Amino acid sequence: MPVNPVVLGTISSAYGISGWLNIISFTQNAASIFEYQPWFIKKLNTWLDVILDEWKYNYHNKLIIKINSIENREAAQLFANCNIIVDASQLPTLSDGDYYWKDLIGCQVETINSYQLGKVIDLIETGSNDVMVVQANQQHSTKINELLIPFIYGQVIKNVDLATHIIKVDWDPEF
Repeated sequence: MPVNPVVLGTISSAYGISGWLNIISFTQNAASIFEYQPWFIKKLNTWLDVILDEWKYNYHNKLIIKINSIENREAAQLFANCNIIVDASQLPTLSDGDYYWKDLIGCQVETINSYQLGKVIDLIETGSNDVMVVQANQQHSTKINELLIPFIYGQVIKNVDLATHIIKVDWDPEF
């Protein structure tokens, strides 16, 4: 069981009739998910170790896996929609200025003028730059629930302090 669980992907559905499963990797390079072992899944509040027999790309160039002792479609389907989880200790240490999304979620976001915007609840990859989804504070003057703030370091993001869980942004609270 992982001490500090991190979701690296998800098992989406059964593939074929021989117990293979489609997976979606959340790692930057999809196949990098296989560098992090062991995998765990949580099913009905029980942690299960996942022992991979094999992985490959299918003819649609999508990742598929074969889990030890899963021999048919019905058994494979029981794993559909389960997250692929590893312990955070397996992740490489990042350089200064680089962050894992898991470390940003839950941080408070405030403007450079110390106006409290809210808390990071998600991040979205858009292709050009990542976007923070911030659950707006209840006292936010525009009465909106969520703010979308581009994660552009230097221009919008002025400081990320993981020790205090505060992200300083140059952002108009009325935008």
